Amino acid sequence: MTAIDELLARHSGGIDTGHPEIPTPVPNMHVAIVTCMDARIKVFDVFGLKHGEAHILRNAGGVVTDDIIRSLALSQRKLETREVIVMQHNSCGLNSVTEDGFKDEIEEETGIRPPWAVEAFRDLEASVRQSMQRVRRSPFIPYQDKVRGFTYDVGTAQVTEVH
Repeated sequence: MTAIDELLARHSGGIDTGHPEIPTPVPNMHVAIVTCMDARIKVFDVFGLKHGEAHILRNAGGVVTDDIIRSLALSQRKLETREVIVMQHNSCGLNSVTEDGFKDEIEEETGIRPPWAVEAFRDLEASVRQSMQRVRRSPFIPYQDKVRGFTYDVGTAQVTEVH
């Protein structure tokens, strides 16, 4: 059985019955959360979220990229979010690679150098600050006054604000 088959079996025997009581994609807390795809981060648990309360945008590193800006623009302009949380974490996989090193590996294997940025970082807080600035400076994001950044410790679950 593949991992996908196992997940489908879990779904069919699970408790997910959808959420017909939530009639809209507008999150009722009007917040969007940008964070890492790391499986150790249980975003709903970290913030005590319930279904329908927030948009959760995940990628490698939880960095604000052009695609995150695209999603935030839609979230704010069409789905009424007004606040943004950027949360990155310690022990991130992006700490173990370099921009050029990772691209070199891919190019060596495939013959094609990736056109996208890896967004590797060494300084966690500096990376959070950079991502917050990308949101605050984007002409596509209309609500920039409530953008806050945090670090998350995967070992202790400590959330610390970055200023």
